[in-house]
Amino acid sequence: MSSEYADGPNVMIVGAGLGGLVLAIVLEKARIPYMLFERTAEIRPLGAAIILGVNVMPFFRQIGIYDEFVSLAKEVHCIENYNEERELIFTMDFRPTHVMGGELGFILPRSVLYDLLLRQIPADRIHLKKRVLSVKQGDISVSIVCQDNTTYQGDILVGADGAYSAVRQCLFEQMKKEKLLPKVDQGVLPYSCVCLVGQTNPLDPEMFPELKEPIAKFSAIKSETQPYSWNSIAVGGNRYCWSVIQYLDEESSRENDTFRSSEWGAESAVSMCKEVRSFPIAGGSKTAAEGIRTIGTLIDNTPKDLISKVMLEEKVFKTWYHERTVLLGDACHKVHPASGAGALNAIQDSITLGNWIAALPDPSIESLSKAFEEYRSERYDTIMASFNNGRLLSKVNAKATWKSRLIRYMTQNTPGWLWMIMMKRMAESRPQLWFLPQAPVKGTVPPKYQPSLVKNLPLVEKRKAAVAQPV
Repeated sequence: MSSEYADGPNVMIVGAGLGGLVLAIVLEKARIPYMLFERTAEIRPLGAAIILGVNVMPFFRQIGIYDEFVSLAKEVHCIENYNEERELIFTMDFRPTHVMGGELGFILPRSVLYDLLLRQIPADRIHLKKRVLSVKQGDISVSIVCQDNTTYQGDILVGADGAYSAVRQCLFEQMKKEKLLPKVDQGVLPYSCVCLVGQTNPLDPEMFPELKEPIAKFSAIKSETQPYSWNSIAVGGNRYCWSVIQYLDEESSRENDTFRSSEWGAESAVSMCKEVRSFPIAGGSKTAAEGIRTIGTLIDNTPKDLISKVMLEEKVFKTWYHERTVLLGDACHKVHPASGAGALNAIQDSITLGNWIAALPDPSIESLSKAFEEYRSERYDTIMASFNNGRLLSKVNAKATWKSRLIRYMTQNTPGWLWMIMMKRMAESRPQLWFLPQAPVKGTVPPKYQPSLVKNLPLVEKRKAAVAQPV
């Protein structure tokens, strides 16, 4: 191991998604040795846009990417909800969190954020074409065997490899044999939606004047006659990010079951693109032909390899770790995208887990179990709130029933005082790393108690004192 890394647990991260990248950055900053394994031959992030704000800005300041992130993103204030006639129905305004947390909200394409994070990691830490086939845990180490017959060994194995995590499957097989796996964690992942996403090439701002605006326009439409909702977001670089969600019933679930996979890809998206082409989008030039203001226009201006379709599973697993293996992000909790918190959850998981790994006194299973339980305890209630919120908001967009109409009415008519309470809860979650200089606390609402920060901050002075001790 290079001398630039301190003595510490050797960490193997499987999965180079957002969560895996952020954890790698955290370990890099902590000078903890690690390797990042990705099963694909090249890293090609897919997806639409990501909104990030007060909840991660202190962390971005700590790791030194805040200024570049802001330069790549576009400020966003609200989500405007329209009907199919492009009439504005109601607006979800998130600007109160800017005051409460002292940070603005930003939106950018997922691929742009991914590239920014990837550039923070030394190339020799990333190993491509490493599909994990098996995991073996022992008292002093954990090892993985990959499809190319290579074997790697470390002290800690982190499964950050998505909803259909190979690490989780191997872990659960071991626990099932040992009769330790809870029944609630057995069985397939339930799903109720299919999502089509893309990112366009640069478009003509004269035809889409909202592209000229300094504040991103986030438009959402829900069909009253079809089981679909869709978004179009004017991001930087004169581009749109867009998505379409289909809400499945029993028949459409069977039709999509052959597609059931966690892989984002263009191949299975073709037929869905044809089905949704005529869906209207808000915005566009008032003098332009009506036909350009559809999802079809965005599809036609999106490279085929940037269009993908994916199943949207929903589940929070009870088991997040066992022995030397721990899970994060979609590998242990998959929430509905209506919560808007998928990427945020993965990032905050990685901050929390990284904090506890950096504080380990030794890599014994006893120490790991304590650290992993602290990590799960710190994150579980937040994840469950996100999961329940996503389920509730998904009913706003689901096919028209008395329940969805009621929830939609309540959403549109949320009292101001209740909305402010919701915004306060959102602004409170602002985790930081304990071992880096603290970003300044801003805003009118203090951050909520963060065990992985507060409990471990005393280690900073202890380690300084240890370094100062004469040998």
